[in-house]
Amino acid sequence: MAITLTTLQDLAAHRFDDVIDVRAPSEFVDDHLPGAISLPVLDDEERARVGTVYKQVAPFSARKIGAALVSRNAARHLEGPLADKPGDWRPLVYCWRGGQRSGSFATILSQIGWRVETIVGGYKAWRGLVLDQLKAEVGRVIVLDGNTGSAKTEMLHLLAARGVQVIDMEGLANHRGSLFGAQGAQPSQRLFEGRLAQVLATLDPSRPVVVEAESSKVGQCRVPAMLWKAMCAAPRVEIVASVAERARYLARAYADVTADPSRLMATIDLLRPFHPADRIAEWQAMAGAGAFEALAGQLVALHYDPRYLKHRARSDRPRRRVEIARLDPETLAAAADRLADILRSDR
Repeated sequence: MAITLTTLQDLAAHRFDDVIDVRAPSEFVDDHLPGAISLPVLDDEERARVGTVYKQVAPFSARKIGAALVSRNAARHLEGPLADKPGDWRPLVYCWRGGQRSGSFATILSQIGWRVETIVGGYKAWRGLVLDQLKAEVGRVIVLDGNTGSAKTEMLHLLAARGVQVIDMEGLANHRGSLFGAQGAQPSQRLFEGRLAQVLATLDPSRPVVVEAESSKVGQCRVPAMLWKAMCAAPRVEIVASVAERARYLARAYADVTADPSRLMATIDLLRPFHPADRIAEWQAMAGAGAFEALAGQLVALHYDPRYLKHRARSDRPRRRVEIARLDPETLAAAADRLADILRSDR
């Protein structure tokens, strides 16, 4: 049996026990449905082999080879990750278009007695819903702004805990949005868009949604055009804190970077096109000596703040300033209470 997804929320509403992606591993890594597990019926090499036979020999020969490979891989999945599934297990299986790969695997599972279903149109149908959501009007966006080190991301999380609608694009992109902000592998552009679309689909358009100020890319992930347009036109709330306080905050928040001296040195080296060689040498000496707070203060004052100032000079959007004396947890929590009240009253 096949289900038709008409919205991004439909998948969760069906409450399947597992969502199984039977496409090749590279397809899964590029993008997949939320919560899906990868149980490929053809790996990348096998898929290429079947495709080559289909084009260069004959479709019949390709189907015969494909059937043998699918059966062999299905047996491995049944004897491995699916071995302990109970009789009332209810999985959803999908492939690229909802065709042979998912249909073959679903047939095997259904013959065992499991209540398996597939998706009409497969992954392509899901991707279509994602693209439709990304093209839709976003609603009333408010941009949370502030110079580097002003705890914008932490404030965003505090606002979410207070019931304010937020979009955490840095969390979705697994990147803190600056040269020093890498946090490991980022999702592909498609996977990032899928995550973002799911958040957008849950928003109440009658209430404002807060987004942290970003460039048009978060690391290597591009902000979709409709959301970027809304961000550029949105009013801004700016967190204002001193350079010294922001330097202290950055030294704490980027402890993962300072704990890796080679990574820190390499990142500072990337700033050479923008600063004199003696300044880069001074910053690397600070890093080598463990003077991370002093280093953060110089990076803020001499690299990041001038760029923020230049960018803001090009914008005439309304701006509300929220001054915070200290960026410790208690003071930030009090500021979040104040800001949440402001946002609730701004309807």
